Amino acid sequence: MQRRDLLKALPLLLPSSMAWAQADYPKAGGTIRYVVPFPPGGLTDVMARLVGQQLGTRWGVNVVIDNKPGNGGQIGAAEVAKAPGDGQTLLAITLTHAANVTLFKGKASFDFQKDLRPVALLAGSPILVVVPAASPIKDFAGLIAAARAGKLNAGSSGNGTPPHLTLALFNDLMKTEVQHVPYKGGAPSMTDLIGGQLDVVFSNMPESIAHVKSGKLRALAIASGARHPLVPDVPTTAEAGLPQLAVENWTAIMVPSATPEASVAKLGAEVLKIMAAPDIEERARTQGFRVDARGPQAFGAYLNSEVERWSKVIAAAKISAD
Repeated sequence: MQRRDLLKALPLLLPSSMAWAQADYPKAGGTIRYVVPFPPGGLTDVMARLVGQQLGTRWGVNVVIDNKPGNGGQIGAAEVAKAPGDGQTLLAITLTHAANVTLFKGKASFDFQKDLRPVALLAGSPILVVVPAASPIKDFAGLIAAARAGKLNAGSSGNGTPPHLTLALFNDLMKTEVQHVPYKGGAPSMTDLIGGQLDVVFSNMPESIAHVKSGKLRALAIASGARHPLVPDVPTTAEAGLPQLAVENWTAIMVPSATPEASVAKLGAEVLKIMAAPDIEERARTQGFRVDARGPQAFGAYLNSEVERWSKVIAAAKISAD
């Protein structure tokens, strides 16, 4: 979505009957807790800190980033789902949470789709397919051929994470059996890939881009319909003849479901303004993100479509959270 389109969309978030209905939200000088259910330094944490700093400055509040990692992002999500609906507690979510709806069905202590409500989609980062620099696999066609010819392994940042889901989708589309090797985070998988213990990783771009730039890894393709400005010479999976392998690890904001409509609309509108700012868009781009800001309704529809999409992949690949 272009910046001018974002700004045009803002009035649609605030019907006249409710615009700024909660004049006391947010409370000047108050504190907003922004829960990131992953460790510091990851792509979700980076975007949350960027948005949180801007929100604090614009609203005159103290935004505290609270990292609550564990259980595939479920620990932090559960905490926010049970928090008061006063607009003072935000949750950073990713594609992982859309997959978790299926992975943790009947196991979670909360209902993701009932206990939380969408505020805004922020940005996304496409999956980058990478191999060691010394790998005999030179391009995406070579990866497909190698996967069909013999045994390959692929690392990921854990069961049900975007790299794992992308691998599962690749195997399903290509009818291959590339073996999944889960790690506790993206960094360890990058270390073993560089060391030659892994054949390939369908990686989160922010975790692999520096290694590609340094020459330690080779990027075969980007799982997108359009090339990325950080790696303009890397072809897309669509160019390689596999447009169905388009995966973007997005990040977004949700709040407890009891949060008033007016507060959600006000917060969503402010976030869209933040993401439309040229300097924020540029800072996001340098981190490997593509700004794709959407308000509560548009993001809610997108979230539901992602839950449905990945539930099918999870079922086909028989992925579990364990």
